[in-house]
Amino acid sequence: MANDLSTPLTGRRQRLKNALGRPHLPIARILFGLIGVIAIGTVARLVLVDDPNGGRPSQEAGIVNSHVGNSVADTVASGPATITADPQQYPADGSITAVPPPGEATGAQAYLAPDSSGIDPELSEETANGPIPRISGTGQTPFAAYQQPFEAASAGTGPRIALIVTGLGINEQGSLDAIAQLPDLVTLAFAPYGKALEKTVAVARGGGHEVMLEVPLEPFDFPQNDPGPHTLLTGQPPRENLEKLFWLMARFGGYFGIINNMGARFTASAGDFGPVMEELGARGIGYIDDGSSNRSVSAQLASANKVPYARASMVIDANPARSSILSALDSLEAEAMERGSAIGIVSALPISIQAISEWSASLDGKGIALVPASALMQ
Repeated sequence: MANDLSTPLTGRRQRLKNALGRPHLPIARILFGLIGVIAIGTVARLVLVDDPNGGRPSQEAGIVNSHVGNSVADTVASGPATITADPQQYPADGSITAVPPPGEATGAQAYLAPDSSGIDPELSEETANGPIPRISGTGQTPFAAYQQPFEAASAGTGPRIALIVTGLGINEQGSLDAIAQLPDLVTLAFAPYGKALEKTVAVARGGGHEVMLEVPLEPFDFPQNDPGPHTLLTGQPPRENLEKLFWLMARFGGYFGIINNMGARFTASAGDFGPVMEELGARGIGYIDDGSSNRSVSAQLASANKVPYARASMVIDANPARSSILSALDSLEAEAMERGSAIGIVSALPISIQAISEWSASLDGKGIALVPASALMQ
């Protein structure tokens, strides 16, 4: 009987002993405490330590952009050019020889500044996109420096016609062929998307041509009708459009003014066009309106900002057939005789280049003078 009573008692004592030998730990409370300490430490580090990376390891590395930004030029430009003009006209190494400053150069001589590129450093401002025109410290403007020297007396008192060939520079060889055929009094406008613009423009200026920059502006049916990359758009902050303008202006140098490519919507918006025209006035650059839109406010804005200005009368090769081109040239002559002067816009199509080259030879017999476009700008 004693054995039966001692067994339960012994078991209870053993369980009590085991419990006292293995003390109970509050694990849940300990875990919550550790999480709280970690959280407090993290917050303290963010507050007290100025480390935008939050302690993550980092390393700066230079990034080189190998992307070709000029996709339009890559698509349409031709391969290396071979100049087909008179081989005696340009040095064999392709360089342009400096010539006397404006006033001393005559005929088809280049009117280049002293350096080999023909660009006066005093008329350039360095930007992130490259040099763009500016007024020099002495007050000389790119318009005055880069327009073709022209003596008004040489044209007499009769009617005057200026022709501007647009769309040059994208096709390098086609542009060089056009330059070789055209009279040096024809003004040449270059699109900003060519792969070898500086070279082609240097050849044009070395042959006696004055040059312009084409600037793409928003048409009414944009983006279905898109003038190209960096088109200036309505409704954007002025600074954004000016940044685009600076990129376009840095494509090449030596131009006396710009001409619009499309832009019926943009040129009708004084709020969007005004800052652009103000910039041209501040930099001493001229502007020619291609005459494609009757809603353009370019004349008023140019006058307000003292920008040398002219408006073209018509597009000569709207119908690119020889008979239509010659008919349009007859109309241009009639307008020049009636008003005293007229400006025609011509694309760089081979048929157009050939037609106006032949037509220009007949002007002397008609008492009409072919003059650079800058000579008709106010």
